[in-house]
Amino acid sequence: MVISVVSITLSVPEELKREMEQHPELNWSEIARQSIREKLEILDKMDAMLAKSRLTEKGALELGRTINRGVARRWKLKESGD
Repeated sequence: MVISVVSITLSVPEELKREMEQHPELNWSEIARQSIREKLEILDKMDAMLAKSRLTEKGALELGRTINRGVARRWKLKESGD
């Protein structure tokens, strides 16, 4: 079995790079691969859950706006001490 390997370039802020350099014992490429793999697994699960959804993009946006308004109201109440 032949496994093809490709390289990608990852850009990080200078401050993050300095922090990473404080831990040369870590394989940052492997950490990035694992993170990408985990994110893809999450996306695959989400796709599977949503495969039978009848929610349209418009409906999802409306639902999101309604939730955002509710959260904003809740935080405003908590900030005022109610």
